[in-house]
Parts: sequence; C-alpha cells; structure tokens
Amino acid sequence: MQLRVLPDTYAIVRLQPGSELPPWVDKGPFRSVTRTDNEVSVVCRDRDVPRGESAEFGWRVLELLGPLGFTLTGVVAALVVPLVEAEIPIFVISTFETDYVLVRDRDLDAAREALESAGHTVDGA
Repeated sequence: MQLRVLPDTYAIVRLQPGSELPPWVDKGPFRSVTRTDNEVSVVCRDRDVPRGESAEFGWRVLELLGPLGFTLTGVVAALVVPLVEAEIPIFVISTFETDYVLVRDRDLDAAREALESAGHTVDGA
C-alpha cells in the first residue's frame, strides 16, 4: 500500500460533549471531527489549537492513498500490525474513501521504517 506523510504536525483535541466547534477547528488542509455522547474529538494542525485546550500535540498524519473499496479487508490491520510490532503508538481515522494513521512526530522515522519493511511505500515529509 502507498502512504503519504502530510506536512505539519497535528493535535488530537478533546472538547466537551455537545460543544460547538470553535473557529480554529476549520483551518488547514486536514481536520477530523468525531462526536459521541461523551466527547467531541478533533484532529487539526498543532498551530491552530489555542494553548490550554485538552490536547495531545506533535502527531504526524500518514494518509493511505485511496479511494479504497468497502469490500477490501485487512487494510487497517496491514498498517497497524507493523507499527504495533515496532511499539509505535498510533491513532487511526477512517473516512469514506481512505484511512489515516497518526504517529508521534518523534516516531515518524521508525514508523516509516516499519511500514516499508512490511512492504508499504511511504512518501513525503
């Protein structure tokens, strides 16, 4: 599978349940919002998140180049297993067309090595 590393570092932010989305969420080329009864999770660029928010900073986004069909099986596992074996923490986002795996910026080189050793191609930053 072919992946692309997106530019910038990203934050994973926890907002309170039912929160309105602040304007800083809607900036940048990549962002993700997930609402549940317990929280609102946002992934967006580090630099757009005001300090003081409940957030984990310093993540890199690896985009699986798609679109991927819904009949495919094992796609996320094929990406996650090599990273787990390399003891690299991850955060996964799936969309209608593809999947994204986030790794900490400090783990990007090791993640690239683990994924390439498993037969994947990783392009970009």
